[in-house]
Amino acid sequence: MNMFKEIPPTAGFPLYSKDFLPLITGRTRQGPLEDDFKGYLDVPYARITCSGTAAFYLILESLKTISRRKTVVIPSFVCPLVPLAIKRAGLNAIVCDINRDNFNFDNQQLRDLCSRNPDILAIVAVHLGGVPLDFEAIQQAAKEAGAFIIEDCAQSLGAEHKGKKVGTLGEFSFFSLCRGKGLTIYEGGLITAKEKGHCAIINATIERLVNDDLVSESIKILELFGYWLFYRPQLFWTVFRLPQIFWNWQGQPLRAQTEYFTADFPVHKVSRIRESIGRAVLPRLDQEINKQRQKAFDYMERLKDIPGIKLITEAPGDLATYPYLTLLFNEPARRREALNTFINSGLGVSQIYVSAITDYDYLSGIIGNKACPNGRYLAERQISLTTSTFLKNKDIATIVEMIKKL
Repeated sequence: MNMFKEIPPTAGFPLYSKDFLPLITGRTRQGPLEDDFKGYLDVPYARITCSGTAAFYLILESLKTISRRKTVVIPSFVCPLVPLAIKRAGLNAIVCDINRDNFNFDNQQLRDLCSRNPDILAIVAVHLGGVPLDFEAIQQAAKEAGAFIIEDCAQSLGAEHKGKKVGTLGEFSFFSLCRGKGLTIYEGGLITAKEKGHCAIINATIERLVNDDLVSESIKILELFGYWLFYRPQLFWTVFRLPQIFWNWQGQPLRAQTEYFTADFPVHKVSRIRESIGRAVLPRLDQEINKQRQKAFDYMERLKDIPGIKLITEAPGDLATYPYLTLLFNEPARRREALNTFINSGLGVSQIYVSAITDYDYLSGIIGNKACPNGRYLAERQISLTTSTFLKNKDIATIVEMIKKL
């Protein structure tokens, strides 16, 4: 095994030279990338932002002009940038625990939380790992609380819940176009809204808060070319694993896992250059999702008879995109052994987040230290199995055999 070969841990789409040709020839497709997304998702409104986090923040700032409420409900297993965006918007994050063995909210706790707190502005529904949530339970809780639903679709562009694409179920949604998140413009995001009345409000917020930043955008264009060059197994080790080794050596595991953030994230306009790359890649979206699903199903078939593990998979009637497949061990010690086993394998086995959202010390002043036993249970037992386009059948077989030996 080549220690310097590294399969990406998520199914980010590779970029090809042909994707950049329209920039050279000047024959770019007419119209903004937003129009393509409106057509793909069948929504009346879409706006490109510089990140998924910026998209979420702009939605929150828009909601502040609609309601005087201040509290936003988030799940106990979620990206740290979610509560940081809530803080930056001047709102309060309150945590609801999830189930022990999937990403859905603990529905009873969600109902109790909403019924007790008249200040709830919104519930953030996170379709983690491309797996759609049990949305009807969230809708019922939101209806009873008079709260908005914001869908976090950062990892689930193209997923479907009962025939409807995620991002079209709640009042608002946001997507990530960051590196490694499927379709990418290196770093970018998308806001969508269902009701036409909300569109003007978001536009006004964008006009007020989003400005041009030539320096930042120029850097992103260069990084996009770097992504085209380095996002392949032969070179990915140098930009992914090598920084991990450095930060772990420095005793900073959160930076090694790219999970240390601040509320000072960028909010600026995205250039037409990067949008044109998104337009070139978008037609491949469904084809790439089908490849990811096939690899996830291959894992499922090979792993189904192994005791002591559980997979987080789509519910009947749903369609998950599976940018990675989540595996849970029945014991934290086995998970730790698995991470130690795979860390230098180059096979794209990783973890989603380091801990439950309430266990990040640097967030303690934002969300407190509320006990979320189910979020902690899942965090201590999960690993992610890549479905990258670079993953071969022999790699899946090797991963499965290594899991069996655990």
